[in-house]
Amino acid sequence: MIRPAHAVLVSLLLLSACASAPEPPPLEGTRLPTPFSLASIRDGLPDGWSIYRLFRFKPLTSYQVVPLNGTNVVHAVANRSASGLDQHVSIDLHEFPLAEWRWMVPRLIEGADNTVPAHADAPARIVFTFEGGRDRLPDDEKLNYDLAKALTGNPLPYATLMYIWEPDRAEGEILTHHNSSRVKMVVAANARRDLSRWHEAKVNVLEDYRRAFGEDPPRVKTVGIMSDSDNTGTSIEAFYGDIRFVKN
Repeated sequence: MIRPAHAVLVSLLLLSACASAPEPPPLEGTRLPTPFSLASIRDGLPDGWSIYRLFRFKPLTSYQVVPLNGTNVVHAVANRSASGLDQHVSIDLHEFPLAEWRWMVPRLIEGADNTVPAHADAPARIVFTFEGGRDRLPDDEKLNYDLAKALTGNPLPYATLMYIWEPDRAEGEILTHHNSSRVKMVVAANARRDLSRWHEAKVNVLEDYRRAFGEDPPRVKTVGIMSDSDNTGTSIEAFYGDIRFVKN
């Protein structure tokens, strides 16, 4: 069934990290994300990383580089807001299949559920988007792709895979966005994790992509973080350490 195109587009613009800036040309060769701890700081943000706005009328989540325990990390504060911080990269997951990072969440969003539009928030997300063309998409996703390009001048990402904190779902569960099969969310942490302390994450993005989409992945084109609380109308915060891709 083809879902209502306008509803799908609005949701995709929120959850697929579709920035308002023009789509850059593909990067040549491998380009890995700049670690927050090593980046120079410009206007409070790590150099090379940019804020992406999801909707003009939505308040922006605040992102700020802060020193913590001897190293620089990013502190996110979402107050009924939704926006992200990302960097353009070029990564072949067959060469760098593993991603690792640190994150800390002082408090979860009670009642959050990323399969329900009114509750689709998360205190912390690590977001990867992927290169790819329209021709491989199913018909309903081609319609969304065309609508996004017509309205914004930029196509939607071919696929989006994100790792999220959910309050109750089992770690490792894969959620499909309620309006698109091209946005998948892996539950990477939940209420069984100790809050207010750092957690080390190490995931096999190559295998998670295959598990989520049933195909081999194209190159990763952006790496991002996002803390959002606009749907639930809450205030939350999170801390993000360096995001790294490594070989087996």
